[in-house]
Amino acid sequence: MIPIRGLFMENNQELNKDSCCYRIKVVHSSETHLALFPKDDPLVKGDMLIVDSRYGKDLALVLGNSCCCQKAGDKGEMINIVRRANDSDMKRHEENLEREREALQVCREKVDARGLDMKLVSAHYLDEESKLLFFFTAEARVDFRELVKDLVAVFKTRIELRQIGVRDESRVLGGIGVCGRVLCCNGITDKLNPVSIKMAKEQNLSLNSMKISGPCGRLLCCLSYEYDFYREEKRSFPPEGARIPFNGLTYKVAEVNVLSKTVKLHSSEGGVTDVPVTSFERDGETRKWRILRIDED
Repeated sequence: MIPIRGLFMENNQELNKDSCCYRIKVVHSSETHLALFPKDDPLVKGDMLIVDSRYGKDLALVLGNSCCCQKAGDKGEMINIVRRANDSDMKRHEENLEREREALQVCREKVDARGLDMKLVSAHYLDEESKLLFFFTAEARVDFRELVKDLVAVFKTRIELRQIGVRDESRVLGGIGVCGRVLCCNGITDKLNPVSIKMAKEQNLSLNSMKISGPCGRLLCCLSYEYDFYREEKRSFPPEGARIPFNGLTYKVAEVNVLSKTVKLHSSEGGVTDVPVTSFERDGETRKWRILRIDED
């Protein structure tokens, strides 16, 4: 087999003609990466691999083909595929799942005994390596040096504790979002765009934090998906709050609906009416909006 690292040319970031680009996901942490594999041994969605993750050799799942490997090289998103996973790897993975559950319980007991202010998220045995990882969240920095000694005494192996954020916790544990689908960070990609409350406002969503927050307590990652669409579409609408005169009355733009392409107007007489966006026009010189017509019901 062609050495996998040799398929990617570090200097000019060009793909070797003998390689194909794939998007893969590290099974335990749900971190997604791009990787190369020889064309003469093609991978398909669902194939299992052994990769060099940032934690060590680990099991990974092929999500599908990708065309982004050239750009990914500059961003450090590439990961090395060691080989395909075999039956022995899968059997060891299943055995490790039970060992990890037991290790997590033991670690929780040790954490409680030392009174450490940390929340354990998961335990993970690396493939082909004598190392046990524990992921945890905490509000502040935690001195866990004595805890590591306790764990080494119990498990007789290398111990590594990793502090992660609340979004990372949701990614590792997985779950179902309010939409009824697998959490984006777990099922799609962990390379998500920053999310702000402005994105919710732009899409006329409720600003109730319970409705626009995920299990991690942070704003829903999906708020960023359609943000650019709404922002671009709203260029063809009069801005909310604008006051526009028409037939002796002044109308205030109360709300715009991008999907139905309508504008809700409040008149100076107290009336409320929904008007199609085609009833508005923007003056090319003054840049001011005007109403062309309001159809009476």
